Amino acid sequence: MKRILHIPNYYKPHIGGIEQTCHDIVDACGNEYEQKVICFSADKKTTIENIDGVEVVKCGVWKKILSQSISFSYKKLLKKMMREFQPEIVIFHYPNPFVAHYLKKYFKNKNIKWIVWYHADIIKQKVIRLFFENQTKKVLKRADKIIATSPIYKETSKNLIKFSTKTQVIPSCINVNRLLMTEEDMVVSDKLRQKYKDKIVVFAFGRHVKYKGLTHLISASEYLDDTYQIIIAGEGPLTASLKQQAEADSKIEFIGRISDQELKAYLQMMDIYAFPSITKNEAFGLALAEGMYFGRPAVTFTIQGSGVNYVSLNGLTGLEVENSNDKAFADAIRTLGEKKELREEYGINAKKRVEELFLFDTFSGLVLDLLKKI
Repeated sequence: MKRILHIPNYYKPHIGGIEQTCHDIVDACGNEYEQKVICFSADKKTTIENIDGVEVVKCGVWKKILSQSISFSYKKLLKKMMREFQPEIVIFHYPNPFVAHYLKKYFKNKNIKWIVWYHADIIKQKVIRLFFENQTKKVLKRADKIIATSPIYKETSKNLIKFSTKTQVIPSCINVNRLLMTEEDMVVSDKLRQKYKDKIVVFAFGRHVKYKGLTHLISASEYLDDTYQIIIAGEGPLTASLKQQAEADSKIEFIGRISDQELKAYLQMMDIYAFPSITKNEAFGLALAEGMYFGRPAVTFTIQGSGVNYVSLNGLTGLEVENSNDKAFADAIRTLGEKKELREEYGINAKKRVEELFLFDTFSGLVLDLLKKI
């Protein structure tokens, strides 16, 4: 069996789009390849774990600087793994500039096939982006194959446009097993539906950070009447300020961090899924696809160059409005709230789109085909 080394930022059970995609790739490879993973640890402790039959080396993190994990043990452990495991294929999840610095010495090894899974441009950290621009170019130049998660990202990322001939699109996939509804889940969902029986329920879920755009959802609520109930799940550094912003609005409810069962229950009972992300930091939108899987329409902003507007299509699976236009976002919610038939039509289309493009079987087939051809 060929040997594959996976290099994400973090790994299961860490929650995040990159981590989920990496785990899905490992699952797709199954028993056809010998696999190992090296990544950062959630704390300062370095550990070697067996996760689903795969050895995962998690390097202790000293601290995070500008969203980049810094580890003093990473270089030594990477060197040891490259020497002892001798991978024939490396799948490197980018951006990850700290690790890219240590990988460059191995680029000279022509016996290794390099796949760069390009999740996003560096957007927020403008200084870092400029500093690592040359590094990014070298990483992509060395890659035997580059994977973009959506056609939009492939066609609009300045970094990927330069290497379009070796860039392939493989959309990320959702974890259906995590979303399957049991009888117990339905009971929980039905109870919630009874609680909000007279309301059009608008649900939003995600980390409370700036690019998720939740401040715009709260502002949009000001244009809606009491027919609507806006439920915001999740936590983050902006939670306190978001609650302060919504303090006088009785239509908005914060429910904090929720379990998978609770998430399923809310996704099942909601009427409309609000996904107000505003920048390309939201490169794809796995959480958006999860909401659509439950047969509900989405309301999104137009995000130039983001896969969000590839996942949900305006006028087919939901409504898309001008970026950061709070009134337009509210108008879209109202349109779907007042037109039940339209809501149901878009919801059916949303579920169908996810089933056709964003499920594991499709993803797995594309990954295995990629690996056989590289």
